[in-house]
Amino acid sequence: MSVTWSNGFPDLLCGEDSGVFSGESPECSSSDLDSLASTEESIAGFIEDETNFVPGFDYLTRFQTQSLDASAREQSVAWILKVQAYYNFQPLTAYLSVNYMDRFLYSRRLPQNKGWPWQLLSVACLSLAAKMEEPLVPSLLDLQLEGAKFIFETKTILRMELLVLSVLDWRLRSVTPFSFIDFFACKLDSTGTFMGFLMSRATEIILSNIQEASFLEYRPSSIAAAAILCAANEIPNLSLFNPEHAESWCDGLSKEKIMSCYRLMQELVLNDSRRKPTKLRPQLRVTIRSRMRSSSDSSTSSSSPTYKRRRLSNCLWVEDGKGCS
Repeated sequence: MSVTWSNGFPDLLCGEDSGVFSGESPECSSSDLDSLASTEESIAGFIEDETNFVPGFDYLTRFQTQSLDASAREQSVAWILKVQAYYNFQPLTAYLSVNYMDRFLYSRRLPQNKGWPWQLLSVACLSLAAKMEEPLVPSLLDLQLEGAKFIFETKTILRMELLVLSVLDWRLRSVTPFSFIDFFACKLDSTGTFMGFLMSRATEIILSNIQEASFLEYRPSSIAAAAILCAANEIPNLSLFNPEHAESWCDGLSKEKIMSCYRLMQELVLNDSRRKPTKLRPQLRVTIRSRMRSSSDSSTSSSSPTYKRRRLSNCLWVEDGKGCS
Protein backbone atom coordinates (compact mmCIF):
# COMPACT_ATOMS: atom_id res chain seq x y z
CA MET A 1 0.00 0.00 0.00
CA SER A 2 1.49 3.30 -1.00
CA VAL A 3 1.67 6.07 1.55
CA THR A 4 -0.25 9.21 0.70
CA TRP A 5 1.25 12.45 1.92
CA SER A 6 -0.73 15.61 2.50
CA ASN A 7 1.47 17.96 0.49
CA GLY A 8 -0.95 20.06 -1.46
CA PHE A 9 1.08 23.26 -1.08
CA PRO A 10 4.74 22.42 -1.68
CA ASP A 11 5.59 26.01 -2.56
CA LEU A 12 4.70 27.08 0.96
CA LEU A 13 7.37 24.92 2.57
CA CYS A 14 10.23 26.98 3.95
CA GLY A 15 13.77 26.36 2.87
CA GLU A 16 15.23 25.79 6.33
CA ASP A 17 18.80 24.75 6.86
CA SER A 18 18.95 21.00 6.48
CA GLY A 19 20.61 20.79 9.88
CA VAL A 20 17.30 21.72 11.50
CA PHE A 21 15.78 18.39 10.46
CA SER A 22 18.91 16.25 10.48
CA GLY A 23 19.01 15.91 14.24
CA GLU A 24 22.26 17.85 14.47
CA SER A 25 22.32 20.54 17.14
CA PRO A 26 23.95 23.91 16.47
CA GLU A 27 26.98 24.81 18.48
CA CYS A 28 26.61 27.39 21.21
CA SER A 29 28.44 30.31 19.60
CA SER A 30 29.63 33.43 21.40
CA SER A 31 26.74 35.41 19.96
CA ASP A 32 24.34 32.76 21.28
CA LEU A 33 25.86 33.03 24.73
CA ASP A 34 25.65 36.82 24.66
CA SER A 35 21.94 36.57 23.97
CA LEU A 36 21.21 34.21 26.87
CA ALA A 37 20.37 37.10 29.19
CA SER A 38 17.61 38.33 26.92
CA THR A 39 16.46 34.78 26.33
CA GLU A 40 15.98 34.17 30.05
CA GLU A 41 12.96 36.43 30.06
CA SER A 42 11.32 34.32 27.35
CA ILE A 43 12.16 31.11 29.20
CA ALA A 44 10.69 32.54 32.38
CA GLY A 45 7.55 33.27 30.39
CA PHE A 46 7.39 29.63 29.31
CA ILE A 47 7.73 28.56 32.93
CA GLU A 48 4.91 30.87 33.93
CA ASP A 49 2.65 29.58 31.15
CA GLU A 50 3.49 25.87 31.29
CA THR A 51 0.80 25.09 33.84
CA ASN A 52 -1.77 26.05 31.20
CA PHE A 53 -0.65 23.19 28.96
CA VAL A 54 -0.59 20.22 31.33
CA PRO A 55 -3.38 18.24 33.01
CA GLY A 56 -4.54 19.24 36.48
CA PHE A 57 -2.60 18.34 39.62
CA ASP A 58 -4.86 15.36 40.42
CA TYR A 59 -4.46 13.69 37.00
CA LEU A 60 -1.75 11.29 38.22
CA THR A 61 -3.94 10.37 41.19
CA ARG A 62 -6.62 9.11 38.83
CA PHE A 63 -4.19 6.52 37.49
CA GLN A 64 -2.97 5.61 40.96
CA THR A 65 -6.55 5.01 42.12
CA GLN A 66 -7.35 3.18 38.86
CA SER A 67 -9.99 5.73 37.97
CA LEU A 68 -8.07 5.86 34.68
CA ASP A 69 -6.43 2.85 33.06
CA ALA A 70 -2.65 3.30 33.24
CA SER A 71 -2.00 0.25 31.05
CA ALA A 72 -4.30 1.61 28.33
CA ARG A 73 -2.39 4.91 28.40
CA GLU A 74 0.92 3.07 28.22
CA GLN A 75 -0.24 1.07 25.19
CA SER A 76 -1.52 4.20 23.47
CA VAL A 77 1.77 6.04 24.03
CA ALA A 78 3.73 3.01 22.80
CA TRP A 79 1.66 3.01 19.59
CA ILE A 80 2.28 6.74 19.07
CA LEU A 81 6.03 6.20 19.46
CA LYS A 82 5.96 3.35 16.92
CA VAL A 83 4.28 5.56 14.35
CA GLN A 84 6.65 8.43 15.15
CA ALA A 85 9.64 6.14 14.58
CA TYR A 86 8.22 4.69 11.36
CA TYR A 87 7.55 8.05 9.73
CA ASN A 88 10.60 9.69 11.32
CA PHE A 89 8.45 12.39 12.88
CA GLN A 90 10.13 14.95 15.10
CA PRO A 91 10.31 14.10 18.83
CA LEU A 92 8.12 17.13 19.49
CA THR A 93 5.35 15.58 17.40
CA ALA A 94 5.24 12.49 19.59
CA TYR A 95 5.37 14.53 22.78
CA LEU A 96 2.57 16.83 21.66
CA SER A 97 0.43 13.82 20.76
CA VAL A 98 0.71 12.49 24.30
CA ASN A 99 0.22 15.97 25.74
CA TYR A 100 -3.04 16.39 23.81
CA MET A 101 -4.19 12.95 24.94
CA ASP A 102 -3.48 13.61 28.62
CA ARG A 103 -5.12 17.02 28.59
CA PHE A 104 -8.18 15.55 26.88
CA LEU A 105 -8.43 12.67 29.36
CA TYR A 106 -8.24 15.07 32.28
CA SER A 107 -11.33 16.91 31.06
CA ARG A 108 -13.30 14.16 29.35
CA ARG A 109 -13.88 10.55 30.33
CA LEU A 110 -13.68 7.89 27.63
CA PRO A 111 -16.39 5.22 27.24
CA GLN A 112 -15.36 1.81 28.57
CA ASN A 113 -15.78 0.01 25.26
CA LYS A 114 -13.11 -2.63 24.61
CA GLY A 115 -10.29 -0.24 23.84
CA TRP A 116 -11.50 1.46 20.67
CA PRO A 117 -11.95 4.91 22.30
CA TRP A 118 -8.27 4.93 23.32
CA GLN A 119 -7.23 4.00 19.79
CA LEU A 120 -9.42 6.67 18.22
CA LEU A 121 -8.12 9.31 20.64
CA SER A 122 -4.51 8.29 19.91
CA VAL A 123 -4.97 8.58 16.15
CA ALA A 124 -6.69 11.96 16.45
CA CYS A 125 -4.05 13.41 18.78
CA LEU A 126 -1.19 12.14 16.62
CA SER A 127 -2.83 13.56 13.51
CA LEU A 128 -3.25 16.97 15.12
CA ALA A 129 0.34 17.02 16.36
CA ALA A 130 1.67 16.01 12.94
CA LYS A 131 -0.31 18.77 11.28
CA MET A 132 1.22 21.22 13.75
CA GLU A 133 4.85 20.16 13.39
CA GLU A 134 5.52 18.07 10.28
CA PRO A 135 6.12 19.46 6.76
CA LEU A 136 4.65 16.28 5.27
CA VAL A 137 1.76 14.42 6.90
CA PRO A 138 0.55 10.92 5.93
CA SER A 139 -3.12 10.41 5.22
CA LEU A 140 -5.31 9.50 8.17
CA LEU A 141 -5.59 5.92 6.94
CA ASP A 142 -1.83 5.56 6.57
CA LEU A 143 -1.27 6.76 10.13
CA GLN A 144 -2.98 3.61 11.40
CA LEU A 145 -0.23 1.01 11.32
CA GLU A 146 -0.02 -2.66 12.15
CA GLY A 147 -0.64 -3.11 15.86
CA ALA A 148 -3.78 -0.98 15.85
CA LYS A 149 -6.73 -3.23 16.66
CA PHE A 150 -9.23 -0.85 15.11
CA ILE A 151 -9.18 1.07 11.85
CA PHE A 152 -11.24 4.25 11.66
CA GLU A 153 -12.50 5.98 8.56
CA THR A 154 -11.33 9.49 7.79
CA LYS A 155 -14.64 11.15 8.68
CA THR A 156 -14.62 9.49 12.10
CA ILE A 157 -11.10 10.66 12.88
CA LEU A 158 -11.88 14.19 11.70
CA ARG A 159 -14.88 14.33 14.03
CA MET A 160 -12.68 13.15 16.87
CA GLU A 161 -10.10 15.80 16.02
CA LEU A 162 -12.78 18.47 16.34
CA LEU A 163 -13.80 17.08 19.72
CA VAL A 164 -10.18 17.16 20.93
CA LEU A 165 -9.77 20.72 19.65
CA SER A 166 -12.92 21.76 21.47
CA VAL A 167 -11.86 20.16 24.78
CA LEU A 168 -8.38 21.73 24.51
CA ASP A 169 -9.92 25.08 23.60
CA TRP A 170 -7.84 24.99 20.39
CA ARG A 171 -4.61 25.53 22.35
CA LEU A 172 -2.24 23.24 20.47
CA ARG A 173 0.96 25.27 20.64
CA SER A 174 1.94 23.79 23.98
CA VAL A 175 4.90 24.45 26.25
CA THR A 176 6.90 21.19 26.38
CA PRO A 177 10.33 20.07 27.68
CA PHE A 178 11.65 20.82 24.20
CA SER A 179 10.92 24.48 24.85
CA PHE A 180 13.75 24.42 27.42
CA ILE A 181 16.41 21.85 26.59
CA ASP A 182 18.56 24.00 24.28
CA PHE A 183 18.60 26.82 26.82
CA PHE A 184 19.40 24.48 29.71
CA ALA A 185 22.11 22.76 27.65
CA CYS A 186 23.77 26.13 27.03
CA LYS A 187 23.55 26.94 30.73
CA LEU A 188 25.23 23.69 31.70
CA ASP A 189 27.84 23.74 28.92
CA SER A 190 28.69 27.38 28.37
CA THR A 191 31.47 26.50 25.91
CA GLY A 192 29.05 24.67 23.62
CA THR A 193 31.46 21.73 23.35
CA PHE A 194 28.92 19.07 24.31
CA MET A 195 25.70 20.92 23.57
CA GLY A 196 24.77 18.74 20.61
CA PHE A 197 25.11 15.55 22.65
CA LEU A 198 23.27 17.01 25.63
CA MET A 199 20.26 17.99 23.54
CA SER A 200 20.19 14.72 21.59
CA ARG A 201 20.55 12.51 24.66
CA ALA A 202 18.07 14.56 26.71
CA THR A 203 15.54 14.21 23.89
CA GLU A 204 16.03 10.44 23.87
CA ILE A 205 15.59 10.26 27.64
CA ILE A 206 12.40 12.35 27.56
CA LEU A 207 10.79 10.19 24.87
CA SER A 208 11.87 6.93 26.46
CA ASN A 209 10.13 7.87 29.70
CA ILE A 210 7.00 9.41 28.26
CA GLN A 211 5.05 6.19 28.83
CA GLU A 212 5.79 6.31 32.56
CA ALA A 213 2.77 7.83 34.31
CA SER A 214 4.93 8.93 37.26
CA PHE A 215 6.32 11.80 35.18
CA LEU A 216 2.85 13.34 35.00
CA GLU A 217 3.65 14.83 38.39
CA TYR A 218 6.29 17.13 36.90
CA ARG A 219 6.09 20.25 34.77
CA PRO A 220 7.88 20.43 31.39
CA SER A 221 10.65 22.66 32.76
CA SER A 222 11.48 20.17 35.51
CA ILE A 223 11.49 17.27 33.04
CA ALA A 224 13.79 19.18 30.69
CA ALA A 225 16.23 20.11 33.47
CA ALA A 226 16.28 16.56 34.80
CA ALA A 227 16.90 15.14 31.32
CA ILE A 228 19.81 17.51 30.71
CA LEU A 229 21.30 16.54 34.06
CA CYS A 230 20.97 12.84 33.25
CA ALA A 231 22.62 13.42 29.88
CA ALA A 232 25.46 15.32 31.57
CA ASN A 233 26.17 12.28 33.75
CA GLU A 234 27.42 10.52 30.64
CA ILE A 235 30.07 13.19 29.98
CA PRO A 236 33.07 13.07 32.37
CA ASN A 237 33.71 16.81 32.04
CA LEU A 238 30.15 17.61 33.13
CA SER A 239 29.32 14.77 35.50
CA LEU A 240 30.68 16.71 38.50
CA PHE A 241 28.03 19.41 38.12
CA ASN A 242 25.87 19.63 41.24
CA PRO A 243 22.25 18.94 40.16
CA GLU A 244 20.96 21.16 42.95
CA HIS A 245 22.44 24.17 41.16
CA ALA A 246 20.11 23.67 38.17
CA GLU A 247 17.60 25.87 39.96
CA SER A 248 19.83 28.85 39.14
CA TRP A 249 19.43 28.36 35.39
CA CYS A 250 16.33 30.52 35.34
CA ASP A 251 13.81 32.18 37.62
CA GLY A 252 10.79 30.08 38.40
CA LEU A 253 12.49 26.69 38.52
CA SER A 254 11.82 24.46 41.52
CA LYS A 255 14.86 22.72 43.02
CA GLU A 256 12.67 20.17 44.80
CA LYS A 257 10.78 19.21 41.65
CA ILE A 258 13.93 19.09 39.53
CA MET A 259 15.72 16.86 42.03
CA SER A 260 12.73 14.56 42.47
CA CYS A 261 12.30 14.20 38.71
CA TYR A 262 16.05 13.77 38.26
CA ARG A 263 16.22 10.92 40.78
CA LEU A 264 13.29 9.13 39.13
CA MET A 265 14.72 9.64 35.68
CA GLN A 266 18.19 8.55 36.76
CA GLU A 267 16.79 5.35 38.23
CA LEU A 268 15.00 4.53 34.99
CA VAL A 269 18.04 5.37 32.88
CA LEU A 270 20.33 3.21 35.01
CA ASN A 271 17.88 0.32 34.76
CA ASP A 272 17.34 0.92 31.08
CA SER A 273 15.95 -2.15 29.42
CA ARG A 274 13.97 -0.34 26.76
CA ARG A 275 13.29 -2.08 23.50
CA LYS A 276 14.12 -0.12 20.37
CA PRO A 277 10.93 0.79 18.44
CA THR A 278 10.35 -1.42 15.43
CA LYS A 279 9.53 0.22 12.13
CA LEU A 280 6.22 -1.02 10.81
CA ARG A 281 4.64 -0.87 7.44
CA PRO A 282 1.09 0.39 6.89
CA GLN A 283 -1.29 -2.51 6.31
CA LEU A 284 -4.30 -2.64 4.04
CA ARG A 285 -7.52 -2.00 5.90
CA VAL A 286 -9.72 -4.89 6.86
CA THR A 287 -13.47 -4.44 7.02
CA ILE A 288 -15.76 -6.63 9.10
CA ARG A 289 -19.28 -5.39 8.51
CA SER A 290 -22.49 -6.17 10.32
CA ARG A 291 -24.30 -9.41 9.55
CA MET A 292 -27.36 -7.34 8.71
CA ARG A 293 -25.69 -5.89 5.63
CA SER A 294 -25.78 -7.36 2.18
CA SER A 295 -23.30 -9.95 1.00
CA SER A 296 -21.65 -7.35 -1.23
CA ASP A 297 -20.57 -5.56 1.96
CA SER A 298 -19.21 -8.68 3.60
CA SER A 299 -15.94 -8.66 5.42
CA THR A 300 -12.63 -9.01 3.68
CA SER A 301 -9.69 -11.11 4.81
CA SER A 302 -6.81 -9.61 6.70
CA SER A 303 -3.34 -9.72 5.24
CA SER A 304 -2.23 -10.80 8.72
CA PRO A 305 -3.32 -14.36 9.60
CA THR A 306 -3.03 -13.86 13.34
CA TYR A 307 -5.97 -11.54 13.95
CA LYS A 308 -8.46 -9.22 12.32
CA ARG A 309 -8.92 -5.52 12.83
CA ARG A 310 -12.32 -3.89 12.88
CA ARG A 311 -13.12 -0.72 11.01
CA LEU A 312 -15.34 1.57 13.03
CA SER A 313 -17.00 4.03 10.72
CA ASN A 314 -19.78 5.59 12.77
CA CYS A 315 -18.70 6.45 16.30
CA LEU A 316 -21.66 8.31 17.75
CA TRP A 317 -19.74 8.88 20.99
CA VAL A 318 -17.65 11.47 19.21
CA GLU A 319 -20.78 13.57 18.84
CA ASP A 320 -23.11 12.59 21.66
CA GLY A 321 -21.29 10.24 24.01
CA LYS A 322 -23.45 7.20 23.24
CA GLY A 323 -20.85 4.89 21.77
CA CYS A 324 -19.98 3.27 18.48
CA SER A 325 -22.50 1.80 16.05
